Amino acid sequence: MNASKQFEAQGYTILPKFFEPEEINQITHIVDRIFNQWQEENHHALIEQQLINMHSLTHPNYFEECRHERIQFFNLIASAKLTRALEQIFKVDMYFHNTQLFFNPYSKEKQPYWHRDLQYSPIDDAVQAAEQHNMLSLHVRIPLVAEKGVELIPDSHTRWDTELERNVRFELNDHRQNEALPGSVLIELEPGDALIFSAQIIHRGNYALNPGRKALDLCLGKPHPLVESFLDPIGLPNDEEMKYICDRTWYDLSRKLIPDHN
Repeated sequence: MNASKQFEAQGYTILPKFFEPEEINQITHIVDRIFNQWQEENHHALIEQQLINMHSLTHPNYFEECRHERIQFFNLIASAKLTRALEQIFKVDMYFHNTQLFFNPYSKEKQPYWHRDLQYSPIDDAVQAAEQHNMLSLHVRIPLVAEKGVELIPDSHTRWDTELERNVRFELNDHRQNEALPGSVLIELEPGDALIFSAQIIHRGNYALNPGRKALDLCLGKPHPLVESFLDPIGLPNDEEMKYICDRTWYDLSRKLIPDHN
């Protein structure tokens, strides 16, 4: 089954050995520096809130003393081969939405939880269900260390919850978000692999099987009114930086979605 058909049927696909070791090394170097700064600035929240991810790694605050590195990072995550691969799989113009870095929680007592990404937004669940077939919001996971870090419910990107799934997602009728769900698939990845999955598929992280996690997720998608409003222009390249970005496709479309750039 090719990548396009696998995603259509199951809501995810894996591109094995997609990135060269040198590409992973370059991404890791930048991500490690950003993550170290973020940890220093969010030390108490990291522990008290049991955080498992950070977002907006392209924020200018992380590049105040190395502005050239921001351009390098934009080029690394929007490489021509990745933009072409997604174009071949999905046949739509993609826009760049954000970045996230996933890691293990501070405490081993933290439990993973089943969710769809928009469940933590103000958007009513019924509205999400009605628009599910019109949306294409993606995570492109780039593991920087080996992981069994994502568990998915295949095909839940094309349908809404079963009664059990809804009870678990929202902890209804004495259910909990960390319960096992039938039909789940645990994804195993190595550095260099790329996992592409729907942000609205039912999924959760896995902490117990990974002594350490460090996974960079690129948040991409097809423009849709439900999610466009969450696009933060501060994470996009500015006019001067755009001159030095090799493949501007994702960023051009993102900037067009921001009123000031229309």
